[in-house]
Amino acid sequence: MNKMIAYCGLDCEKCDAYLATLHNDDALREKTAKSWAELNNAPITAEMINCTGCRMDGVKTPFCESMCEIHQCALAKGLTTCGGCAKWESCKTVGEILADSPDAQERLKGMK
Repeated sequence: MNKMIAYCGLDCEKCDAYLATLHNDDALREKTAKSWAELNNAPITAEMINCTGCRMDGVKTPFCESMCEIHQCALAKGLTTCGGCAKWESCKTVGEILADSPDAQERLKGMK
């Protein structure tokens, strides 16, 4: 199974935080921090934009590491992804992600 697929089904390899970390791209960190801060109405700085992937060992953004409800739920249940949960298709928490990302929903359908 591709460990670069997040618990929610998003593809970490396409995430700006991952790409900024991979390429040590400070301009992308700044751009991502600004965008995410506005989107989440939260104080997100460029220094926080470092991530090696949701399900990979290594650094994570503070949101992904400790504030993401999906990440915390999957870890608590011992799931590889939300696709392994019997309730994922009706889950309000992951549903917010899936509503904006049909690709993530398709990925979860085949993942346990």
